[in-house]
Amino acid sequence: MSETMNFDAPAFTAHGTPRDRVALPSSTFDGTVNMPVMHQAVKAYLANQRQGNHATKTRGFVVGGNQKPWKQKGTGRARAGSTRSPVFVGGGTVFGPLTHGHEQKLTKQVRALARKSAFNARAREQALIVIDHFAYDKPKTSQIAELVARLDASDKKVLILTDGAKPSVYLSARNLKRVEVRPYSDVTAYDILWSDVVLVEALALGSTLAPVAEKSLEKVKAKKAPVTPEKAAKAAKAVAKAKADAPKKAAAAAKKAAPKAVPKAVPKVAAKKAAPKSAAKKAPAKKSAPKTKGK
Repeated sequence: MSETMNFDAPAFTAHGTPRDRVALPSSTFDGTVNMPVMHQAVKAYLANQRQGNHATKTRGFVVGGNQKPWKQKGTGRARAGSTRSPVFVGGGTVFGPLTHGHEQKLTKQVRALARKSAFNARAREQALIVIDHFAYDKPKTSQIAELVARLDASDKKVLILTDGAKPSVYLSARNLKRVEVRPYSDVTAYDILWSDVVLVEALALGSTLAPVAEKSLEKVKAKKAPVTPEKAAKAAKAVAKAKADAPKKAAAAAKKAAPKAVPKAVPKVAAKKAAPKSAAKKAPAKKSAPKTKGK
């Protein structure tokens, strides 16, 4: 699907103050969305993440089984030559997975077209936002969290593209689950298609925005991600289990907290009488002198 279009995108400061809309460069944002190429790029990216170290042992690699388990004829059993055969327990595996690579290569032109198509797809959906300049003095997670909340994207997957590597922005977003930071030049089609909202620094797009005065905006609380039915069912199951186990835990705690019976003190007289008996010991028998041999 390709048709020449002119896109513009909403713009904000790095702290969330709204600005005038910005025209996106036509060299990248021309309306080209090639679905087959994007599918190919995503498939190749996921395949290249695999290590390919899965392996099973065929009968030739299993230890043991060199001796014939029983003679060929006369036993009434099926003939067998090794206990490492796949029909034996502990034997080899037939047609199991073996170590091999999953690498898929794409040409530069295909990768570039897929990346361009992904950008155009986000621009069509009005899911691309321009940030004038990320000028954070030091890493602080609350800065990125507030910016994302002001853009009403707290419950979405957000991709931040910076003009070159910016450690302060990366470290600020590192603890946020649904926020990823990439340099604009290193982003792939998979990264763009993974996200729901893309924040691009203006300098990365080749446009310079004049600085504007920051408005005093109220702090916005980040929205929590919507609870899926699976998570809700899991939480309800955990609560029911906790209620069922509560009586057992209470009984165990009461048993542990109950005072232990203290043994009665032994009377002193009885102790004195018992002492000599326990203390009395037999005197060791005298050893007889060794006999000397007569001459």
